Amino acid sequence: MTAFLVRRLLLAVPTVFGVCLVVFVTTKLVPGDPLASLLGPLATPAARAELSARLGLDEPLPVQFGTWLWNVAQGQLGTSIQLQRDVLDLVWGAFGNTALLAAAGALIAFGGGLALGVTGAFASRRPPRWLASGLSFLAMSVPQYSIALLLVVLLAVEYPVLPAGGMRDPIAGGGAGDVLRHLILPAAAVAMIPMGVIARMLSAVLADVLAGEHIDAMRARGLGRVSIALHALHNALPSLLTIAGLQIAYLLGGVVFVETIFSWPGLGQALYNAIAARDLPLIQGGVLVIAVSFVLINLVVDGAHALIDPRVRR
Repeated sequence: MTAFLVRRLLLAVPTVFGVCLVVFVTTKLVPGDPLASLLGPLATPAARAELSARLGLDEPLPVQFGTWLWNVAQGQLGTSIQLQRDVLDLVWGAFGNTALLAAAGALIAFGGGLALGVTGAFASRRPPRWLASGLSFLAMSVPQYSIALLLVVLLAVEYPVLPAGGMRDPIAGGGAGDVLRHLILPAAAVAMIPMGVIARMLSAVLADVLAGEHIDAMRARGLGRVSIALHALHNALPSLLTIAGLQIAYLLGGVVFVETIFSWPGLGQALYNAIAARDLPLIQGGVLVIAVSFVLINLVVDGAHALIDPRVRR
C-alpha cells in the first residue's frame, strides 16, 4: 500500500507542474489590459512602463512563468491588482466558503444519488424505477443556474421561507443556524447535476452486478433480498468512490454561477469578479487552488480505492 501511494504521489508532481503551466498560459490569454485596470486608460507611457517593470510584465513569458512558479513553490501567489491584498489570504478565505458549499452539496448529492440509484436498481415495480430514472435524468439535464433561479423565485420570493443570497444576515445574523439557512438553497442548486450523475452511474453498476452468475447462486442458496442488496452495493463501492471523487472536484470548480446568483462569498464569485477586473494574480491563484484540490482529491480517491480493492495496488 505504501509503494502504491508513493507512486501516486510521484505521478502527481508532473501533473501539478502541467496544471501550473496551463493556468499561467490561460490567464495570459484572458482579454484586457491589467495596466489599464490600475492606472486607467489615460495613463502616460512612462507610467505604464514603470508599472510593467515593477510587476514583471515586461519580461519574456518563460521568465514570467519561472518567476511565478518559484513564488508559488514558496507559497507566494502575489498581490491582487484590484484589491491590493495578498492573493493567498483572499483565495484561502474564499476557498473555505466554497468548500463549505461543496461539502453541503456533496451530502445532498450523495444521499439523493444513492437513494435514486438503489431505487432504480432494486425496485420490484416499474413505476418506482421509472420515477427514479426520470428524476436522475432531469437532475443531470437542467443547468445549475436555472435551478438556482427557480429556487430563488419559489422559496425566497413567492414563498419567502429562505434567504435569497449572502452567507449571513447583514443585520441580525452571525450564528451557525443563520449560515445554515443561507446555505440550503445554493447547496441544493449545486447538488442537482452530481446527484443525477451518481444516481445513473450507480444504477448501471448495480444492474451489471445483479446480472452476474454469483447473484443467481446467492438466490439459489436462499439468501434474502437485503443480503443480496448489501453484497451488490459492496461490489459497486469502488465505482461509487471514483464517481464520488470526480463529483466533489466538480463541486469545487463548478459553482461559479451558483455563487454569483446567491452572492455566496466563495472562490467562484471571487474569480468572476477577478476576471471582470482583469486581476491576473487573483485569477491565477484561484484557478491554481481549484486545480491542485482536484489533484489531491483524486489522490485520496485512489488511496481509498486501493484499500477497498487490493487488485488496484498491483
